[in-house]
Amino acid sequence: MIEQMTTFVDALSRYPFLQNAVLAGVLVGVLCGVVGTFIILRGMALMGEAISHAVLPGVVLSYILGATGFFAGAVLTGTIAALGIGYITENSKIKDDSAIGILLTGMFAIGIVMVTSLGGTNVDVWHILFGNVLAVSRTDLWITFVITIVVILSVLVFYKQLILSTFDPTMAKAIGLPTKWIHYILMIVLSLVTVVSLNTVGVILVVAMLITPASTAYLLTDRLPIMLVLSSTFGVISAVVGVYLSYIYDVATGASIVVVAMAIFTFVFFFSPKQGVAIQWFRRLSTGKV
Repeated sequence: MIEQMTTFVDALSRYPFLQNAVLAGVLVGVLCGVVGTFIILRGMALMGEAISHAVLPGVVLSYILGATGFFAGAVLTGTIAALGIGYITENSKIKDDSAIGILLTGMFAIGIVMVTSLGGTNVDVWHILFGNVLAVSRTDLWITFVITIVVILSVLVFYKQLILSTFDPTMAKAIGLPTKWIHYILMIVLSLVTVVSLNTVGVILVVAMLITPASTAYLLTDRLPIMLVLSSTFGVISAVVGVYLSYIYDVATGASIVVVAMAIFTFVFFFSPKQGVAIQWFRRLSTGKV
């Protein structure tokens, strides 16, 4: 174990691509931790799933047009999906979950059709679906850094509005907060976070980084500031350990990151001081209530 860690640290000091991978993982861990906290508290996990799949056509479109990256196209289709879900629910009797299911599968299917129609082009479907954090460039890193700073500053500036619209939307409407606009802006932010996370974990797994660290933190605290910090911390730990495991054992990096996040959640689920299933069972056993 010590020898493996030494090997990884040595490689980290020598290879810029590995340094970029770790830095990207840290930034994505913080970003997903912060945004994911509000996503699960607002009951929008399915929305995250929908947007993560809806960006696929935009990614493929960027490749078709010869773009150097897939940022613009992915943000465009992710935003269209987010706004489209709201438009369908507001202008028909279709409910949120049905609208999400329609657009999630529809946009993802369009993306797959676009990929398969390209034939022998250089579109790497594996990296789109499951990420390739070891290929993150300095440009990608700077884009992720800027978006992370913007999102964190936005949360700090609009913290009170976010809290009120999340925990008491009726009161938020009563005092004149534009709750609908807050919802749509959060959807656009979710699209941005999804896109910058694609290189790290890919289309399929990005929702795990949004939901799992935040859910883990939710089991440990009822205070939002602490939850934001814990969620980001778990995201960072998952990313760094995931990159380490993928390098040492030569496995898919995105999947490794998500497996670590799931392992942390599983441990907390059973052994968190207040919510842990195993802890509660031991308490009932000690009081003879089993």
